[in-house]
Amino acid sequence: MSELSIGVDVGGTKVLGGVVDLDGNILTRSRKDTPKQGGSALTQTIAEVIDELLKSHRVDSVGISAAGFVSSDRRTMLATPNISGWNGLDLQKEISALVGLNVVIENDANSAAWGEAKHGAGVGEDNVMMLTVGTGIGGGVVVGGSLHRGAFGVAAEFGHIRVVPEGHLCGCGARGCFEQYASGNALMRHARESISATPDMAHNLLARGDGTLEGLSGRHITEAARDGDAVALAAFNTTAQWLGAGIATLSMVLDPALVVVGGGVIDAGEILLAPTRVAMERYMPFAGKHPSPKVVAATLGNDAGLVGVADLARH
Repeated sequence: MSELSIGVDVGGTKVLGGVVDLDGNILTRSRKDTPKQGGSALTQTIAEVIDELLKSHRVDSVGISAAGFVSSDRRTMLATPNISGWNGLDLQKEISALVGLNVVIENDANSAAWGEAKHGAGVGEDNVMMLTVGTGIGGGVVVGGSLHRGAFGVAAEFGHIRVVPEGHLCGCGARGCFEQYASGNALMRHARESISATPDMAHNLLARGDGTLEGLSGRHITEAARDGDAVALAAFNTTAQWLGAGIATLSMVLDPALVVVGGGVIDAGEILLAPTRVAMERYMPFAGKHPSPKVVAATLGNDAGLVGVADLARH
């Protein structure tokens, strides 16, 4: 059996594949644009990425990482809110028939969590919780050295834990979900609220875009926070309060030794993590008595899902 496997990370704009060795090193990459129509066109694009990688390396297994609910047998995309034509699709069967290899399907956040646990920030720990903080919040949990997937394969959807009764409407259809208060989109909302409350202090932040609220991006807020802008720092602090409180609550259920925070918002580094740790301690039940996990930044960046699902394909 080959020690190499292929991981393919299916994103909204690109399909990125790589040949990964046992140590988590990516030896070769292949990338194609994600077809907007999804469905069979996307399935064919994935197969083309895999075929390109097979030209240079011999592998026995392939892992596909994609956003959505994946069945417990790691075959079927049960629900794909952002991918057309994949709901209920036996993707394992479709891809395997095209490339002639064993194929495993996994949720993108689970894949990233496994990648960080095995080859990134979580190396050496058997109980790891990961939060991917981007547009929304994804999650994954490693318990006793194994990925926890749940009875139906859809465990660790942390972003949709209800934290505010009748709060902001979430894309999932519920109100008050965690990701409405602690995600990248939430950071933007907190920044706009800070600007509305203190407009005289917002000139520096707004000037980083086109001078309007609409022209403001997460990158602008991060850059301003690094420069000490009070409004940007306030937005990060509000986000961190929610994130820390959520980690405290989840720790009472999962008791992780380590919490890895990834996703686009982690580009801010300690600007986000430092107040998050403080908030976690503040909101931790049995304060001062309940052990707290370490909270650290992810280290694999955008490669976490690709590396993780390649490794999962071997199991």
